[in-house]
Amino acid sequence: MPSLFSFLRVRILDRYIGRQVFSAALTGIIVLTGVFVLGNIFKKLDQLLGNTSLPLSAVAMFVIYVIPYSLIFTIPWAFLTSILLVFGRLSADNELTALRMTGMSMARLCVPVFLMAGALSVVCYYVNTEIVPFSKAKIKSLFYEVVAQNPAELFQAGKVFDQLPGYRIYTRKRDGNKLTDVEIFKTSQGKRETYTRAARAYVEYQAGNDQFQLRLENSMIDMAGKSDKPDSNLINDLQSLYMRETFISMSLKELKEKVQRVNCSMKETGKLWEEVYTGKDSLSGETMSKGNIAESKTEISMRYSLSIAVFTFALVGIPLGVTAQRRETSVGFAFSLLISVAYFVFIIIAQKQSQSPGSYPHLLMWIPNLIFLVVGSVLFYRLSKR
Repeated sequence: MPSLFSFLRVRILDRYIGRQVFSAALTGIIVLTGVFVLGNIFKKLDQLLGNTSLPLSAVAMFVIYVIPYSLIFTIPWAFLTSILLVFGRLSADNELTALRMTGMSMARLCVPVFLMAGALSVVCYYVNTEIVPFSKAKIKSLFYEVVAQNPAELFQAGKVFDQLPGYRIYTRKRDGNKLTDVEIFKTSQGKRETYTRAARAYVEYQAGNDQFQLRLENSMIDMAGKSDKPDSNLINDLQSLYMRETFISMSLKELKEKVQRVNCSMKETGKLWEEVYTGKDSLSGETMSKGNIAESKTEISMRYSLSIAVFTFALVGIPLGVTAQRRETSVGFAFSLLISVAYFVFIIIAQKQSQSPGSYPHLLMWIPNLIFLVVGSVLFYRLSKR
């Protein structure tokens, strides 16, 4: 028992190594998360909005929701980078050699790193299983929540709005709910088409309602004829009509339905386990196919597997950092990039196979951890015996 107490007792050395690894990891998390969030702002917002945009308050909420998702990747990567940099420098400055000469084992020197890895694994587990599914669902519903409160946000000056099926709407200028120089093209399966130009239009709605109206003033409507003959000429059949005031009713129903479609990544972990055990969808109660059950299993495995990536990277990073013996940050960053890419490639491959039960994608999710744990254990054992 005394020897165990001596092994675990916190020393100045532990605080020295732990502080350096922690500060480097924290810096890395902040920088990498910032890069990841910026990338998602352009990618995800474009997928959600197309040619529309959100008010700054909604964009800020989007950033908040994206941060937990980015932490899945940035925490392990930043921690690996910090280990490679810190241990590479300690080895290059012969500090590790001096410490080993005092009789301290490599395992004892690395106790603060492994404790930190365990703590970060717990953080990653909570983020992966609890926060990220909620954040993904909120990101998907963010656009609809904004436009449901104010459908006028759909129409952006100088841009074409085409999120509503059957409509393409252009407005030159928008001031609140007032639209200026509006052009509306409506088509129904290509059989009847209407082109409307209006000097002004007003968006009229009730907050939270999925129905709204465009009140058009001084509009000219070019309407196609009703003939369904294949040889009918669209241009010649156009009928023009001037309206001092007219209304166009629009619905956000399809946008709402799109938001309400929940995939595996948005479901709570407990709900996914329920689907695996019962074989029924946790939302609709319908019997799931084998492919959908395999997808739920894969999502569960991915959440758990990514949670221990921090510890896996620590086991690999320490011997690689000591072996590299370099002070340059570029070398450590390059090592971390290669290891992280190799690790996450396995995850992506398994995720692509998520609906193929025959390939056992839920087991494939554990392969990178298994490989890196074995390799890391061998490298760490050899380092300890040197």
